[in-house]
Order: sequence, then C-alpha cells, then structure tokens
Amino acid sequence: MIPAPPRRSDGAVARYVAGVVITVVAILSQYFVPELWPATRVVYGNLPCDLFVVYGIPVISFAVLVGAGPLRAWASRIGTAAVEGLRWYGLLSVLALVIVLFLAIGYEIVDPAALKLLNRPNPALTQAMGDPWFWVGFSFVVGAFEETIFRGWIYGFWQSRAASWLTPAIGSSAIFAGVHLYYGTTYGIAAPLIFPGLFLLGFAFAATYRFSGGNLVVVALLHGANDATAFYTLINSTLGVVLHYVLIFVGVIVAVVLYARRPSPPIPTI
Repeated sequence: MIPAPPRRSDGAVARYVAGVVITVVAILSQYFVPELWPATRVVYGNLPCDLFVVYGIPVISFAVLVGAGPLRAWASRIGTAAVEGLRWYGLLSVLALVIVLFLAIGYEIVDPAALKLLNRPNPALTQAMGDPWFWVGFSFVVGAFEETIFRGWIYGFWQSRAASWLTPAIGSSAIFAGVHLYYGTTYGIAAPLIFPGLFLLGFAFAATYRFSGGNLVVVALLHGANDATAFYTLINSTLGVVLHYVLIFVGVIVAVVLYARRPSPPIPTI
C-alpha cells in the first residue's frame, strides 16, 4: 500500500503570514498614521485606543487566523522556564553589551559625532515622565502582550514545524527588533547601537520558550522587569540602572551554575 502523502500546511502558513503582516502594520501604524492623517491622533493619543490598535488587533488576528495552539503551554514548567529564562537573558544581555562596546569603538574611530545622537531623549521614557510609577507597573502588561504575540504566535507557530528552532528564533527576533522603529527615527545613524540588544533580547525569550516547552509566563515577567527597570530610572536613576544589571548578573550566575553542574563526559577505557 502506498502511504498517503503528508497533509500540506500551505493554508496554515498563509494564515500565519497574514497574521504577521497585520501585526507589523498595526504596530508600525502608530509611527506613521497620525502623521499622514492628523485626525487619527484622537485614537493614537488615547492609551486604551492605542493599545487596541497596537496589541488588540494582532491578538485578535492571530487568534482567528492561527488559533490558540502555540499558547497552550503558556504556564507549563515554571521552574524550568525560570532557570532557562534567567540563563538566556543573562548570557545574551552580556553578549549585547560586548557587541555594543565594539560598535561604539567603531563609531569612535569612523564618526565620533554619531555617538552624540544617543543623548537624544528616549521617546518611551519621555512619554512616561508624567507618571513613571504607572509605567513601571504597566511594563508587565506590555510584556505579557508582546510575549504572547512575538514568542507565543510569531515564534511558537514554528515550534513543531521547523527543522531547527534557530531559524524561526532568528526571524521572530528580527521582527521584534524591527517594529521598535522609534529607535531608528530617534537615534538615526547611531541606531545600530540599540538594535542588537533588542534582537538578542527577543532571541533569549524565544530560547526560553523553546527549552521550557512553550512557557510564556516567565518570558512575560522577564520582559516586564527589563522594561520596568528602564522606567524606574525616571524615579531613581542610579537604582534603576543597578536593578537592571543585577537582573543580568543573576542570569549569568544561573548560567555559570548550570555549566558547572553539567555531567562530566565518561573517561574512555583502554
């Protein structure tokens, strides 16, 4: 008997692609739609309406087009996810710092004036100056939305489909970094110093999702904590920075402990 050919998933992939396109357009719309059509500022200038456009439309689109499959293990293996999350967050944050250091040296050699562009105010922090405590707490809401969308659906769709987890992790992390368009428009030619950190942050969360079997709780909390420390610098600049690097340090310690506890390879017998 000739075995039946595997069922094609072209339809599922097409719906997934549609969800990704809708998500990218919805998120990026906040940067260009109010400029092109000033009347829409009443929507984008209102937090609930803005949240619906930026996060609500992607969530609804993926829920309809892809379904809840990639989210089913959202609370699974909390302990494993915490360990994996801290490990990947710590290691890749250090890698991001190293990359930024080398890029900064390159800028210093080629175009030192470009580094001064980094003194421009961060738009997200500027928006939060009126009520920084609200944004410290709200960071965890944003983290939950973004991780559900980017790791849950955009990366998680490929969890059981891709031959290697690395390709969709790279792709989803690139999309995650790319939709933070305001860094490019704010810092201009100095923006390449920002985007490696965003890409590696997304990759760390994708790896956590992968090695925890689909947990989204931990990555949402880590994402929220990462953003919250930035907003906390508006309240106490020194402590905000310290808390950010303490989180990275804890992640590196977890990684070192895990490495040290690896089973030793067997000694070959003669």
